[in-house]
Amino acid sequence: MLMRTDPFRDLDRLTQQILGTTARPAVMPMDAWREEDRFVVEFDLPGVSADSLDLDVEKNTLTVHAERPALNETQEMVAAERPRGVFSRQLFLGENLDADRIEASYDAGVLRLTIPIAEKAKPRKIEISSNGHSEKKAVTARGAADT
Repeated sequence: MLMRTDPFRDLDRLTQQILGTTARPAVMPMDAWREEDRFVVEFDLPGVSADSLDLDVEKNTLTVHAERPALNETQEMVAAERPRGVFSRQLFLGENLDADRIEASYDAGVLRLTIPIAEKAKPRKIEISSNGHSEKKAVTARGAADT
């Protein structure tokens, strides 16, 4: 029997469009790594204009909003596989990061965020004095970010 529509196939296609797949995620793909005393996060946003990007920080939550414009409805599309509309992604920043000094740049469809490690989380020297001795030794204390 020839079926023109398969409800299970249509449901599978819809699920892939909403949730994405390993090969083609629906959300903005992200890479994150540490460079010395900062974290770097990059989001792939091809076809998104810089004017549609919006970054918000509230307490320890960073929210990235982006919008890829809808297609021209008068055109007959042969294939339309790239997700359109509004995208949003949240990152929960640890207490050891300085959310007040985040820097952002956008170039060639890649949004790059640089998030410095907070001064209070960086390793620091603590002086130790002993009773009756004027000699002091420096001890290095490691922050939570170093473990």
